[in-house]
Amino acid sequence: MNTTSNTLAPELDPRWAAVLARDPRADGQFVYGVKTTGIYCHPSSLSRLPNPRNVEFFDTPEQAQAAGYRPSKRAARDQTQVAAQQAARVAAACRQIEAAEELPGLNELARSAGLSPFHFHRIFKTVTGLTPKGYAAAHRSRKVRERLADAGTVTEALYDAGFNSNSRFYEAADKVLGMKPADYRAAGQNTDIHFAVGQCSLGAILVAQSERGVCAILLGDDPDALVRDLQDKFRRANLIGADREFEQLVAQVVGFIEAPALGLNLPLDLQGTAFQERVWQALREIPPGSTASYAEIAQRIGLPKAVRAVAQACGANSLAVAIPCHRVVRSDGNLSGYRWGVERKRQLLALERSAGD
Repeated sequence: MNTTSNTLAPELDPRWAAVLARDPRADGQFVYGVKTTGIYCHPSSLSRLPNPRNVEFFDTPEQAQAAGYRPSKRAARDQTQVAAQQAARVAAACRQIEAAEELPGLNELARSAGLSPFHFHRIFKTVTGLTPKGYAAAHRSRKVRERLADAGTVTEALYDAGFNSNSRFYEAADKVLGMKPADYRAAGQNTDIHFAVGQCSLGAILVAQSERGVCAILLGDDPDALVRDLQDKFRRANLIGADREFEQLVAQVVGFIEAPALGLNLPLDLQGTAFQERVWQALREIPPGSTASYAEIAQRIGLPKAVRAVAQACGANSLAVAIPCHRVVRSDGNLSGYRWGVERKRQLLALERSAGD
């Protein structure tokens, strides 16, 4: 807990000046507790100003609550207003980033938002789950994917997406696209993808691997349908039926399904948007045998209102069991919405729970 009541008289603390001014720019940087009432307030609160000697400061509302303070009704309303103000500032910063040819510096973004660089950076990451630099990279990645589908040449696409030189783009291309840009534009042309089909207790299973790692784990009833799904995903890639050595990889995945305690430590070739990859990482942090709701995942990635988008990201997952979207359930605990069927979801959870007994 960070307070200054024992080291500096409150009226001499710079934060007291923000309280006197009811400065909204200080909201989110600290709260103050009033010893005589046992409540805490945000700097811009319109509550009656207390005697400064009855005040102590805290970095967060959680710290104030841990010290025994409670939010006033006005503080609760203030907190909602602060959250709305922060969301508006971050949305404006996102539009500024998207419209700029070059990523604006942190100081420039913070100045436009009326915040200190440190506070702006913290709020931006809280609201979006990304740093400003990370958001800019994700936005540019999405733009270049869109432009590669429409532009006449790769050069046109990279300049349209905001890369001001070929060299900078090609340095980032593997991370942005997962393959060479010309190959991405040609739906995976010239990319070798090895695959094999096997059987497990859940039915047919297809495992595919690119040079970067496992890029698909598909489940179903019809092996031929799984192969067609893979062909649709990588329409012009070189799909290579795997040899006996690769089939050992399939056996490793099947073994993990049947005995989850074995774990699955494989390199993965994730090809999703920045948001999808944040959701998928959150799914990987759910312990085997446990579940989380779509709303809880949205909370964990810092976007509590993005429940529907979380569900869509789960549906876009092409790596069954490796990205455990089967561990996500409805808020009432019921099973729903699994790409490979609710019954398989039920079986996977049962296998994990029995392994933990």
